[in-house]
Formats: sequence, C-alpha cells, structure tokens
Amino acid sequence: MGRVLNWFNNVATRCRRKRYRPEEVLLLFSSCLQRSACECNVRESLGNCRRCGQCVVGPMLRLADELGIRVFMATGGRLAAREARSPDVKAIVAVACCKELSEGLKAVFPKPVALLEIATPHGPCKDTQIDFDVVREAINRFLH
Repeated sequence: MGRVLNWFNNVATRCRRKRYRPEEVLLLFSSCLQRSACECNVRESLGNCRRCGQCVVGPMLRLADELGIRVFMATGGRLAAREARSPDVKAIVAVACCKELSEGLKAVFPKPVALLEIATPHGPCKDTQIDFDVVREAINRFLH
C-alpha cells in the first residue's frame, strides 16, 4: 500500500507544476545513504563529510550548494518531520525507504513532496543507494 500511495503522491506533485525559490526547497535524505565503513561523523554535522565520492552524500551536498537549496540528513523520522515542517520550507525532495517516505508524507501534508525510494542491496538501513540523476531531476522540477 505504501508504494501505491507514494506513486500517487509523486504524480499529484508533478501535476501541480508550482515552482519555488531555491531557499524554499529542502533535500531531505536518510542517514543510511552514508557508506557504513565511512569514518566521517556526518550524523553530527554534514560539514564533516569529505565528499570523497564513495557514497551519494557528497554529491548531494555539492548539488545543494550548487543550487542553493536546503539540505538535511535525517537520523530519524521525528527529526525529519520537524525539519520539513519548518514554515520556510515550501517543497521537499525526500530520499528514504518506502516506510519512512509514507510516514513522512503524512507528517508534512499538504506540502508538496517528491518521494524517492532508496535501494537496499545490502539489507535495510545499510549502504543504501539512490540514482543521483533522479534526485537532481526531482529538485529541478521544483525550482524556477
């Protein structure tokens, strides 16, 4: 049921076609996208990321810098919802597992959210993956 809801949400969000200023867009992603063997403590601060390219965290941070959008790495659903509910955030690109996306969508309704589901080739919550081009495309759909 979660995947169907997420798919329907993404279709509805695309149909809105509303555009936002970069500072109004939040890229919200799960901490499990960080490589598990990484020694950088990005959970404490995203500034600790060396952007080495061994996981998608560095490219996401570079993209956020390039486009001027907000970025937040969620270490839990409550933190993610709190960040997404900020009145300054008008649109969200969320990258997480299906369950977290479905829960988060309910928490921030009616804000427009592009839901991008991560791949879990090594099992849940470990060394997850996302196609970075899909992330870039979803962000660009929200921008002027």
